[in-house]
Amino acid sequence: MRRSLALKVGTVAAAMAVAVAGLTLSMNTATAQTNAANGYASQNGGTTGGAGGSVIRATTGTQINQALCGRASTSTPIIIQVEGTINHGNTADVSGSSCDVGNTLIDLKGVSNVTILGVGSGAVFDQIGIHIRESSNIIIQNVTVKNVKKSGSPTSNGGDAIGMENGVRNVWVDHVTLEASGGESEGYDGLFDLKDDSKYVTLSYSILRNSERGGLVGSGDSDLDSSFITYHHNLYQNLNSRIPLLRGGTAHSYNNHFVGIVESGINSRVGAKIKVDNNYFEDSKDPIGTFYTDLRGYWQVSGNVFDNVTWSSPGTDNYPAGPNPTSTTTVSIPYSYTLDNANCVPSVVSATAGANKGLKTSDGSCSIQTPTNPPTDPTDPTDPPTTTPPPTTGTNLSLGAGADGTSKGGGTSYGNAIDGSTSTYWSPSGTTGRISVKWDSAKTVDTVVIREASDAIGNIDNWQLVNNSTGAVLASGTGAGTITFTATSLTKINFVITSASGTPKITEFETYA
Repeated sequence: MRRSLALKVGTVAAAMAVAVAGLTLSMNTATAQTNAANGYASQNGGTTGGAGGSVIRATTGTQINQALCGRASTSTPIIIQVEGTINHGNTADVSGSSCDVGNTLIDLKGVSNVTILGVGSGAVFDQIGIHIRESSNIIIQNVTVKNVKKSGSPTSNGGDAIGMENGVRNVWVDHVTLEASGGESEGYDGLFDLKDDSKYVTLSYSILRNSERGGLVGSGDSDLDSSFITYHHNLYQNLNSRIPLLRGGTAHSYNNHFVGIVESGINSRVGAKIKVDNNYFEDSKDPIGTFYTDLRGYWQVSGNVFDNVTWSSPGTDNYPAGPNPTSTTTVSIPYSYTLDNANCVPSVVSATAGANKGLKTSDGSCSIQTPTNPPTDPTDPTDPPTTTPPPTTGTNLSLGAGADGTSKGGGTSYGNAIDGSTSTYWSPSGTTGRISVKWDSAKTVDTVVIREASDAIGNIDNWQLVNNSTGAVLASGTGAGTITFTATSLTKINFVITSASGTPKITEFETYA
């Protein structure tokens, strides 16, 4: 019988830019990632994502879909820089000959040469998963994907944070944070799943935590074609099992930190082979072996540290590698790599793994390297900041409307945010508060522009855009700028500031159809 998961608490130089529905298309071809793909993702021709393609900034799921669908073809290189929170409320289906997307997930289906890169204050995919199908040459870097469910509400991607299937080739997932808030009974599934002939994949410098299932390779005992996966410098924390569950195929796990593994860790089954080098296993049970089946897999082990690890007794459907793990196969690795000593893995992984760590890496000698151009800095100093919205076409519906809100700061007025003048502004009485635009009769709105005073740019952190009549959250995110969402008929719309790093000053709250 499986135990329930016990969660731990606490712990450009561009000549011009084109603005379309809130997307900023930089006419330069800046490189997104600052590190090169490694591990098995470096094989089979390598993984470069959208390098050399156009760079588009997106703050909503709809804008990501528009970027994919706006390409000349399904293989036209593109780098999508994402900032803010992507969720169901700001993700709409988009039509186009170069995409096959949806409104419940980020769907990279039948495409190639794509990079999704978190920038600025960070990118969070909240309850919305990333699905890769029949695609190749994909990079996902510096993003957080959390609380994706297969049951309950809302549901997305079969409950997988990142999943790939059906002939996928060459994917590099790097410096991401994948997390849930429970196990299958709470509606969650895997954090990083591969199946149905997915090959040449690397997961590096990432965090996987707080879930029953880390991830699998192969959906069942007859799905044995997925192979050639590298896992390195990742933190696996507070997981029950599947780290990974490997059915058939070949994998390589090195310099990872496993901590608080409840049931089992690396589960090699059905003839699978995995090379396990210089990992640090801590406060965990059965970190390596074949579990829950008599279809055995194999492992090659060297240089690992087992710190406060317990091993179960061998038996039917249970074949732990310990308490004194020895190799049962050999695995030939086709790429070069440098191993950190296992004893320094916890400190190296702590300093480098996960989103918003500046893409820091190890030098292979237990020291940390910082890239010269991390994604938290602008890709190009002339690229317009997200706090200065691009021009929006159409009629600003806020002009001539009414406005109200929570307590305002001294000397300011709600009307200052809808008067068409950037020389006046509204401020809340503190760092949080609400300002609203309202009409006597319903208006259909799909775009909002929030403009900040020049001396307060960047003060707004987290916010929600709410339909006042229903309480529905139309969009949420961080920072001011252009917000697009599914067209909604309403009589009052609220911009709710939930956190700020300084006193917000909103010069204009513009609304458009």
